[in-house]
Amino acid sequence: MKFSYRLAYYLGGLLLGTVFVVYFLSAKAESRNVSFCYFPNCRVLQDLRSKPLQISDSAKVVLSEKWVTIEDVKKCMEFGDVDFSISNKPYNRGKIYFIKGKNLKGEPIKVSMINYADKVILNNIKKE
Repeated sequence: MKFSYRLAYYLGGLLLGTVFVVYFLSAKAESRNVSFCYFPNCRVLQDLRSKPLQISDSAKVVLSEKWVTIEDVKKCMEFGDVDFSISNKPYNRGKIYFIKGKNLKGEPIKVSMINYADKVILNNIKKE
């Protein structure tokens, strides 16, 4: 058998096998609600979203001013950018994270959260 035929059979089988594996593994991941976060920003935000959220007194005061809502904070926890230059520092037996995002009006905000093993505390919200 010529080399070109062997190469064609090999590449055809490799293509079919790859399609088969990708199709079944993605279906399995979707059925189990598994998401793959490889970047540090994604992993931190996923960890913060997976724990119950508590709101500190200073954050309650800011939320009562009505320029930002809890929905804005949740959007920051999903689509925001973690500022690692000042985050991931020990703070009150947890680690503090600063997340930059936007509220519904498009204004930039900065959310600080304290990450504990079993909960997340919304520490403060500031306009940028």
